[in-house]
Amino acid sequence: MVDIHHEGTCDAPLDVAFAYLDDYRNAPTWMFGLSTFAPADGAPDHGLGAKFDATFAVKPVTIKSTIEITEWTQHEVIAFKSVQGFKNWSTWRFSEAGDEHTKIDVVFSYELPGGLAGKALGRALEPIAAVTIRHSDEALRRNVAAYYAETRG
Repeated sequence: MVDIHHEGTCDAPLDVAFAYLDDYRNAPTWMFGLSTFAPADGAPDHGLGAKFDATFAVKPVTIKSTIEITEWTQHEVIAFKSVQGFKNWSTWRFSEAGDEHTKIDVVFSYELPGGLAGKALGRALEPIAAVTIRHSDEALRRNVAAYYAETRG
């Protein structure tokens, strides 16, 4: 199992930052390599029990997974776990960091398949993971700040 922990602060109040991340339609705009992220057939698209089909594509790797929200508390936490495909899970925690700032603390974990295929995938994912986190964090902070500016009018 591989665990990646990252925390950052964005320039928006807690309720705005949470609302931005809670809207599944925003995910492909900031998550580097996430090419599709859509509600799974028949599943709710919000809150506890919502399921999403996701495709992560950064050459030479394309990974598909169906994830489910396993924990959701407004303005506090959103947690996902894969229920099909590539095994992964993540927990996003939100806390105030001043009047108009929000700290977002994320732990993303994934499990590689065994054998030679798993080793090959691990070698391919290792350099991609660092780039993905850096680009995703930058895009997320930029997008949340822009979203906040738009909501303020």
